[in-house]
Amino acid sequence: MQSLTSIEDLIRWGASRFAEAGLFFGHGTDNALDEAAALVLHALHLPSDLPAGWFSSRVTSVERKRILDLIQRRIELRIPLPYLTGEAWFAGLRFDVNEHVLIPRSPIAELIENRFTPWIDPTRVARILDLCCGSGCIGIAAAAYLPESRVDLVDISADALQVAQNNVVTHRLQERVEICRSDLFEALPAEKYDLILSNPPYVGAQEMATLPEEYRHEPDLALRANDDGLEVVKRLVKQAPNFLAPRGILIVEVGNSAASLLERYPDMPFVWPEFEHGGEGVFLLSAEDLAEYAHRFNHRTVREGVDDQ
Repeated sequence: MQSLTSIEDLIRWGASRFAEAGLFFGHGTDNALDEAAALVLHALHLPSDLPAGWFSSRVTSVERKRILDLIQRRIELRIPLPYLTGEAWFAGLRFDVNEHVLIPRSPIAELIENRFTPWIDPTRVARILDLCCGSGCIGIAAAAYLPESRVDLVDISADALQVAQNNVVTHRLQERVEICRSDLFEALPAEKYDLILSNPPYVGAQEMATLPEEYRHEPDLALRANDDGLEVVKRLVKQAPNFLAPRGILIVEVGNSAASLLERYPDMPFVWPEFEHGGEGVFLLSAEDLAEYAHRFNHRTVREGVDDQ
């Protein structure tokens, strides 16, 4: 290992070892080289946009050991990179993360960066709710991109909310972002929101069994959902109309459970945005469409004895 003397030596060596080990990349990078570069630069406290001339710089023996230890942990334990570095980027913003929260990667970031246009007029978004908030990345990013809005972050996990609170403080949003521990809407006051955003648990048992080992480090509570991944999503769809303001929008990520969702709600007018930077499985529903569906469903319940929305 003494031959690894420069930053570029360590990045090249790490990338080779990652590829050799067959690691899964999907928590911030999508290939071995970018993963190794991110890990090495973090260990050296250097920025990701380091000028090219710096890569030939020599590392100290202490720095080399720190980097090699991280590479070894990434390979042997399959710990995702953001849990090793303690940080992740979402919508252009940095967030603290640990194993109490999902690693931020939702395509909802692109909607946030576009200030939710054309789906809603951003100038009239005053209240935002981030359900199953985890690290708080979705709600905090929304607050950053919509500076006139107020945001509530909600999660059932006290450990996750502590991470979210730290991120609120880091982004200096204490005056506009509040934390609430709740099982979805249960502990919330009778508030009306212009946007309800959620990346809830939606991984069904069959998909859960096929996930790469890296996902086993993420909190099971934030990933796994019964009923083909729809256990939580069904509650969201049923309860959201009571908390959406007129012309408000519900935005939910359901990933690979989208097919099961469409089968369960064949008449629901879901809108599925296309993402320029990749990603899928996010639906939009307006307050009016949700209310109309609830009205028709309630009539059908009385007529046919349906007991499950």
